[in-house]
Amino acid sequence: MSGVVIKTRENGPLLVSGPFKLIDHLGNEYDLTGKENVALCRCGVSAKRPFCDGTHRTCGFQSGEVVPTPPIA
Repeated sequence: MSGVVIKTRENGPLLVSGPFKLIDHLGNEYDLTGKENVALCRCGVSAKRPFCDGTHRTCGFQSGEVVPTPPIA
């Protein structure tokens, strides 16, 4: 495993931790120097996209995914 962990937040951003690169649609790499964790916008309204600025709290964003709990063996 590479050590990268991506966690979803209910009605919030994707939290990414571990060593990773973030590259835009033109192939430009974002400078993440010194950042151990990054919150990526899912609502599409952040003024700092692709990063979260907390706007999801006021824009009515609702995430739709629900991860089923695996059965206990």
